[in-house]
Amino acid sequence: MGIKTALPAAELGLYSLVLSGALAYAGRGLLEASQDGAHRKSFRESVRPGWEYIGRKMDVADFEWVMWFTSFRNVIVFALSGHVLFAKLCTMVAPQLRSWVYAVYGALAVAGTMGPWYLLLLLGHCVGLYVASLLGQSWLCLGLGLASLASFKMDPLISWQSGFVTGTFDLREVLFQGGSGFTVLRCTSFALESCAHPDRRYSLADLLKYNFYLPFFFFGPIMTFDRFHTQVSQAEPVRPEGELWRIRAQAGLSVVAIMAVDIFFHFFYILTIPGDLKFANRLPDSALAGLAYSNLVYDWVKAAVLFGVVNTVARLDHLDPPQPPKCITALYVFGETHFDRGINDWLCKYVYDHIGGEHSQVIPELGASVATFAITTLWLGPCDIVYLWSFLNCFGLNFELWVQKLAELGPLARTEASLSEQMSRRVRALFGAVNFWAIIMYNLVSLNSLEFTELVARRLLLTGFPQTTLAVLFVTYCGVQLVKERERTLALEEEKKQDKEKPE
Repeated sequence: MGIKTALPAAELGLYSLVLSGALAYAGRGLLEASQDGAHRKSFRESVRPGWEYIGRKMDVADFEWVMWFTSFRNVIVFALSGHVLFAKLCTMVAPQLRSWVYAVYGALAVAGTMGPWYLLLLLGHCVGLYVASLLGQSWLCLGLGLASLASFKMDPLISWQSGFVTGTFDLREVLFQGGSGFTVLRCTSFALESCAHPDRRYSLADLLKYNFYLPFFFFGPIMTFDRFHTQVSQAEPVRPEGELWRIRAQAGLSVVAIMAVDIFFHFFYILTIPGDLKFANRLPDSALAGLAYSNLVYDWVKAAVLFGVVNTVARLDHLDPPQPPKCITALYVFGETHFDRGINDWLCKYVYDHIGGEHSQVIPELGASVATFAITTLWLGPCDIVYLWSFLNCFGLNFELWVQKLAELGPLARTEASLSEQMSRRVRALFGAVNFWAIIMYNLVSLNSLEFTELVARRLLLTGFPQTTLAVLFVTYCGVQLVKERERTLALEEEKKQDKEKPE
């Protein structure tokens, strides 16, 4: 009930006013804290000189972000520009060979960056999973794929295999883990699709074309083999009307996002402050809540920028890649929470949906979620903090279903049925607000640190109770209602679009 129900405009206006005021107030507290802590001894390593002409320092605590847009910026631009150039020439001259051009260019780029021995190592994993696919046993392919993934995540094999990389450079470990991990997932997808469709007779060449597509190689996103093969095999690809304009718009948004993050880090040290718990503990409750929230928003922006750049190139190649993850601000359900839509699609197709079915029964859902998070734990690299993150998010996903089943029982179902649709939406939004903060706290564990998460939880739930707790929940409730209104509007627009497309 209440899913498609509109609330009064005045009520929504009040929610917008409350949310805007709360965000501004929390942002002011974070700005003042960043200014006060800029010269602290504990900030020296991660707060470096930035805009000297106005005396602003910059938060450089995120090693990957800094490397992408400083020392490795030219390498990334050069590699992707070369890919686009050769792909365009091939599409104009011999479009039927474009998949070969993608693969050869990608393999050469990998060999040039990581060394020929690393390329041979990955070819060995590709051949192993290709041979397994010839046997036609899905369980064998999945098992071998997980074993290959484990070899890149656990000692002693990870240390041995990392020795195949030639040279030492700043992003060596990141590129090794990204290229190796995504290679295994792609090869496993190929093997499972081969088992599911034995009549199609995919070849080793198809696997190599799929794996060495450079824009997806190191950082994803991952497309399942069936989707990639269908799209890249089009002999004469044709762009939909307005597609080039949308590609330019996406590229422009990525540039704007990069500039916005650069400006933001000159004023808000949201990645450095959590590392100094003594300083963070002195923040006002509102600023501390805003700090926890902004850490997750930044991680989403980082993923959105990375996938935005890669997806722009992929769409120029006539592919339809996975979209960037859903913004953390719009998440109040664990079932929609993910920071990599490609990996989420991979896990859902081959594990979660395969075991859980319709996800409406408690026991199958528990088995599906446990299996999914076990593989996710392996993907992230087994360690104590990842175990905790997986347990918390697996519990959150199942707890949602338990609450849903409880709400369907007679007494609670009759209680909700007695409410108006608007009141039902308000009650559900209240539960969504609680869930929103559960999502933030559960993911803050891995994105920041357990100690900082404990600090935030203690301040918001214990020392700040009841004033801070209720204030934060009310502001979050306002945000959830605005998100629900946006979802309602989009759903109505989609219905109207479908009605127009129906034949008369």
